[in-house]
Amino acid sequence: MATVSIDPKTFYANPPQGKPFYVRFAVPQEIAEKAYEVLSAARETGKIKKGTNEVTKAVERGLAKLVLIAEDVDPPEIVAHLPILCEEKGVPYVYVPSKERLGKAAGLQNTSAASAVIIDPGQAAAELENLVKQINDVRVKAGLNPIQLPQPQAAPPAEKAPAKRAARKGESK
Repeated sequence: MATVSIDPKTFYANPPQGKPFYVRFAVPQEIAEKAYEVLSAARETGKIKKGTNEVTKAVERGLAKLVLIAEDVDPPEIVAHLPILCEEKGVPYVYVPSKERLGKAAGLQNTSAASAVIIDPGQAAAELENLVKQINDVRVKAGLNPIQLPQPQAAPPAEKAPAKRAARKGESK
């Protein structure tokens, strides 16, 4: 998959009123709540990562299904690269209002998380798909292109190792 080149000067040019510069579109509270719920469900039945470094690695490696970015991060430069990285890699992302709530939804006790990523939604796959559709509706209203859920890539065919071992055993006799 080819990456898209995006100019950061125009990418961050017009944040919504009262939002940090890295926020590209305003997310309604009900969608943010749904994002917390999907993250919690994915944590229990699937696989998530938390923290900006882990999120960045998951997006770059093509493992991310949905990235959640907190709006109240200080300093904002900690997560400022995530929206543009997600756009370049074609990974859906959503802003949530609270890093504390994001940390709790990600399973962190007494701490917060600036960002989190869903790698495997587990039993929340249908909820995740619905959430991405809602996020894309918000993106379109904000004048942005929708980002679809990454499709699982087919694994390369596995070699028939047991047959090779059996053949080698026959040769050694």
